[in-house]
Amino acid sequence: MINSTLILKFLKFCVVGFSGMVVDFGTTWLCKEKFGWNKYVSNSIGFVLAATNNYIWNRLWTFRSTSAEIPVEYGKFLIIAIIGLGINNLVIYLLHDKLKLNFYLSKLFAIGVVTIWNFTMNYFFTF
Repeated sequence: MINSTLILKFLKFCVVGFSGMVVDFGTTWLCKEKFGWNKYVSNSIGFVLAATNNYIWNRLWTFRSTSAEIPVEYGKFLIIAIIGLGINNLVIYLLHDKLKLNFYLSKLFAIGVVTIWNFTMNYFFTF
């Protein structure tokens, strides 16, 4: 049985993730549509900026970390996020390039998959 503390952490993680999604989608759209950059470069930039936003808020609010080893903790968070970025780009590639779904719908689905990955790994490994 899943305890209520874990559920609350996951819900907070999702709220933080939503703020990261706004950063991610906004940055991706700006880079891809306004600057005309490659969709994967644009997606990667959006993802990294969102990961940084998410680290800060998850550290302070979701997991309430008091670790003095911020660079180590941030490094772990980024490693998980980079693996998540690979998963994210793979899902977009499969759904958008291979199955011809809308790019942003594919990206939304990818974010859902990566949310589960990120929460699980950060819960057990980072915080």
